[in-house]
Amino acid sequence: MSRRAFLTAAGGTAAVAAGSGNAAAQTTEPDWGGHLDGVDGGYQDMRGQSEVTVEVGAEGNGGALAFAPAGIWVDPGTTVTWEWTGEGGGHNVVSSEGPASLDSGAPVSEAGTTYEHTFGEDQVGITKYHCAPHEALGMLGAVAVGSDIPTVEVGGGGGGSSAPQVPESAKTLGVATTFAMVATLGLAFFFMKYGGDYETPEE
Repeated sequence: MSRRAFLTAAGGTAAVAAGSGNAAAQTTEPDWGGHLDGVDGGYQDMRGQSEVTVEVGAEGNGGALAFAPAGIWVDPGTTVTWEWTGEGGGHNVVSSEGPASLDSGAPVSEAGTTYEHTFGEDQVGITKYHCAPHEALGMLGAVAVGSDIPTVEVGGGGGGSSAPQVPESAKTLGVATTFAMVATLGLAFFFMKYGGDYETPEE
């Protein structure tokens, strides 16, 4: 392999690795309309499951003041159970916008408390909710139901200022992977160039 061919291959490999990282980081997520911007708790696609659980009083938003996951995507007919951790004081689940009406009642703090709601076909769309005592602190959540909902591409390219950013851990992993691939090609080139040049001295 010539040096020019090696450099071309290395450059191509690095480009493919970087492109793959961007593609892997890019996902489709329901468009929460800004409701979950800056809110801890994360998002999880839970379609395909008939029953799912959301923690109430998970760590986040400056204390045990988060729903986890804060945003979920489920199929019609799915039963969502909110389960209290017992942390962060009294919490409740109250809908603020959307097709489903959620109301767990007065705030409670007892661990193991649960509130269930089954999202029927008539509740397809995005239902936004909050914890009444801690709404101002960012204890917000949302449930997307069905496939006929607005979505956004997150991660990867985008370029818009409002697009979510790729986590630093993902960037670090991408850089490390690219470095490892280039280093491997460098070793291969070294051994191909010099590995067979050793000759046994003649007596």
